[in-house]
Amino acid sequence: MALQISRFLFIPLTLTFLLPFPSLPSAAAAAASLFSHHHHDHHRNFPFSSSLLQSPAPPVAKKVKHVMEQFGDVRIDNYYWLRDDSRTNPQVLSYLHQENNYTSSIMSGTKNFEDKLFEEIRGRIKEDDVSVPLRKGNYYYYVKNLEGKEYVQYCRRLIPHNQKVPSVYDIMPTGPEAPHEHVILDENINAQNYQYYSIGAFKVSPNNKLVAYAEDTKGNEVYSVHVIDAETKTLIGEPLVGVTSYLEWAGDDSLIYITTDETLRPDKVWLHVLGTEQSKDTCLYVEKDDMFSVDLYASESKQYLFVASESKNTRFNFYLDVLKPGEGLKILTSRVDGIDTTISHRGDHFFIKRRSDQFFNSEVVACPVDNTSSTTVLLPHRESVKIQEIQLFSDHLVAYERENGLQKITIYHLPPIGESLRSLEDGQAVNFIDPVYSVYLSESEFSSSILRFSYSSLKTPSSVYDYDMKASISVLKKIDSVLGGFDATRYVTERKWAPASDGTLIPISIVYRKDLVKLDGSDPLLLYGYGSYEVCVDPSFKSSRLSLLDRGFIYAIAHIRGGGEMGRQWYENGKLLKKKNTFTDFIACAEYLIENKFCSKEKLCIEGRSAGGLLIGSVLNMRPDLFKAAIAGVPFVDVVTTMLDPTIPLTTSEWEEWGDPRKEEFYFYMKSYSPVDNVKAQSYPHILVTAGLNDPRVLYSEPAKFVAKLRDMKTGDNILLFKCELGAGHFSKSGRFEKLEEEAFTYIFIFKALNLTNLLES
Repeated sequence: MALQISRFLFIPLTLTFLLPFPSLPSAAAAAASLFSHHHHDHHRNFPFSSSLLQSPAPPVAKKVKHVMEQFGDVRIDNYYWLRDDSRTNPQVLSYLHQENNYTSSIMSGTKNFEDKLFEEIRGRIKEDDVSVPLRKGNYYYYVKNLEGKEYVQYCRRLIPHNQKVPSVYDIMPTGPEAPHEHVILDENINAQNYQYYSIGAFKVSPNNKLVAYAEDTKGNEVYSVHVIDAETKTLIGEPLVGVTSYLEWAGDDSLIYITTDETLRPDKVWLHVLGTEQSKDTCLYVEKDDMFSVDLYASESKQYLFVASESKNTRFNFYLDVLKPGEGLKILTSRVDGIDTTISHRGDHFFIKRRSDQFFNSEVVACPVDNTSSTTVLLPHRESVKIQEIQLFSDHLVAYERENGLQKITIYHLPPIGESLRSLEDGQAVNFIDPVYSVYLSESEFSSSILRFSYSSLKTPSSVYDYDMKASISVLKKIDSVLGGFDATRYVTERKWAPASDGTLIPISIVYRKDLVKLDGSDPLLLYGYGSYEVCVDPSFKSSRLSLLDRGFIYAIAHIRGGGEMGRQWYENGKLLKKKNTFTDFIACAEYLIENKFCSKEKLCIEGRSAGGLLIGSVLNMRPDLFKAAIAGVPFVDVVTTMLDPTIPLTTSEWEEWGDPRKEEFYFYMKSYSPVDNVKAQSYPHILVTAGLNDPRVLYSEPAKFVAKLRDMKTGDNILLFKCELGAGHFSKSGRFEKLEEEAFTYIFIFKALNLTNLLES
């Protein structure tokens, strides 16, 4: 299921056979450093203080007074001119180029370290790698990375006769006797003519003869959909243009897809019959309410498609019989303010996950397909356990749950199809080993009793398991390779609880290398935070992070309110008029880590992206003394101005997240934390801000304005860098190695800011 568009730190690709949260690069891994940690030569450090001596002056953005008044309150934005929706204004582009050149100049003294670090990070990755194959019809489908290539290939092979009945022990044969490997699509070929290339959906038709895929060649998340013959790769008909990546087959000759309005809000659902022109497509639904966006997903049974319309706290659903797309959408759950429903299907029942103000952590009910108003409760609401999502099989229901901040998988046996359903009991739990971890559902075969899921922790590389739900047997199908001698036993992961200002305990996930840290306050620490949209930043593995851990860094995630880690109310208590809890929780986590000798102020670096960039901007204004350095990636920092402008993408749908500043109470509350509106004449830490010119979720002008205002007002000599990718969007560059280059750059910034470039010496 696709997720509602937001200022997200990550969005799962809606690929039918990729893990929901692909780690990039996909075969990622980890290793011991190329560089030893010994022989520290402090005279060879390259801190920012020394680079200032020979560096050029930072760019100065011109001031053009722009007065905004609301409720008798006057705000002056001298940098409003930096917003150019056409992205062609020569003065704006010139300023962005100046900032990029300044950043390159400041970082030029450590370019050789950056290149070495990139090679070190890349060196951990098994570049030629294959995903765990997924059974679909008579084929195994999988994705391949090739050595030296930025992008993937989509492949399939016939399933051999002796594997017709699925087993957790199945291994796809690959030798000379095995069925032939067929490459359906090679992204590397498609991407040749573009600076940016991303496939947002790859959908195989029910009869396995055709593939529809959605591609974005700018990073602005506007897609074109191509249909090809899976065997010959011949294009079928003309592409669908100007669409989203929400895409599903309705039978073997029709597609359902979604388009957006001018603010990029997904608002229309269309039926396209292969061989006809896009202009002749049938519009099945239009969502006129600009607080709502439409979503599209298929039932695990593949018998129905569901169209949902959702705001931040309400969601209702229609269904479409894939064998009768001409009958159009039928209403399944009606729109009731504050009720949020998600649908699944099995046999003669629809299964509904339902959240309301009363049942805030959700319940699961079922209703007959032919009598949708008659519901039976299968899993009741529990105050301490949040039902995140459910996955259906012909004989099982799998609940992905969350209790005390940790994820759980619980499996329930279902009565035979045709029999009546009643409350489910005696669920069987899947057990996990690490104290903190992540687990994600993967596409599985509905007709089988094999559950596939992906597991990871701060010290365990991404691992795919097949779990036999009848025999309770779990088989590891693949663990991402980590080249260079990575040994998970060297690392410690733990969970701590920091008291917030109101006494609430905030969980912190922590990882470090036990043979390198001293835990006496002298260790460098990178603290990450997000805290919006009920998103859970569960602790997972990232091989590039080893370049910090293997040099004695501690890495920590603050699971602050506004996220969903501790259940629905954790989110409710960090949004709207309680949004500042997100920021004060993060400050409390930082203070806890300092008090408990994980680091000191002089060794503390913080990072957040998107809505997490709002977090970084806010805490920098509130407590600039607490941090040595900060990274704000594509940060949402001009909160009031953006949320007052309904023409900007996401504004209308997000009034339920941040508040509507056209109302006085919200205006003054949001103004009190909006980073751009609270920049002061004070000393700030070293700061790196990034942006993407084509970003549709956070306009590039927000970080640009924040930087311009900081340059004008901040005191002291700490460095402020701004890096704007001119050929990318919210998710930065598209190639897997290009992304690693950005990580290497960020890490070098951290080493320089903390005066630790000596750790990079070979």
